[in-house]
Amino acid sequence: MILVLGGTGDAHQIAMGLQGAGIDFVVSLAGATRKPVERSYATRIGGFGGADGLAEYLGKREITGLIDATHPFAANISRSAVEAAGVAGVPLIRFVRPEWDASGFRCVPDLDAAARALPSSARAFLTVGGKSLGPFVHRSDVWFLFRGVDPMENPFIQGEALVQRPPFTLESEVALMTAQRITHLVSKNSGGTQTRAKIDAATQLGISVIMVERPVLPVIENASTVSDILRWAEAI
Repeated sequence: MILVLGGTGDAHQIAMGLQGAGIDFVVSLAGATRKPVERSYATRIGGFGGADGLAEYLGKREITGLIDATHPFAANISRSAVEAAGVAGVPLIRFVRPEWDASGFRCVPDLDAAARALPSSARAFLTVGGKSLGPFVHRSDVWFLFRGVDPMENPFIQGEALVQRPPFTLESEVALMTAQRITHLVSKNSGGTQTRAKIDAATQLGISVIMVERPVLPVIENASTVSDILRWAEAI
């Protein structure tokens, strides 16, 4: 059985491919979303308890292959996957979603740097996820628009929260940023197509983009297409 560390659209596409190929697998979801999308394949929800817990799971379930298809910024689980796979002796591959071209944007190494980069009196569209708002809360001199897939309490003195689920369109993102008079977009360099529209909308409107670079992960075998992942799964 193959274990897919998922929760992303990429993981869903990989799962559908595995299902179509008749390969036995289960997808692990972190449980961060209150109402996850229903799926037609086997899933488990919740963490493993770090690398040791994941290694134990790999052994108990007789996992023969591990696919890390988590979000590019889910650094903890990706690092745990490398450690656990090594301990359990299970082949591991990481799906690496291509980055967005950040040419012309202000690139920063982390969320703290992104918070410092915002000028006073900015109206910032904060698209970094509900669990990444902490570094921005102290910026009482900035108005924030932030969104997530689950309802969130507004932690900002000045700000508004939206509950929306991707994918988003260029037209809707342009309309949203225009209506809210956004001056800065803060985004992680997640890559992919589901949330790309915000980048294109900001570029079209001349809005300044602050792009958070991806965390550095251990170097392992990787692939950037679903077909390559499926070929790997069939070969193990």
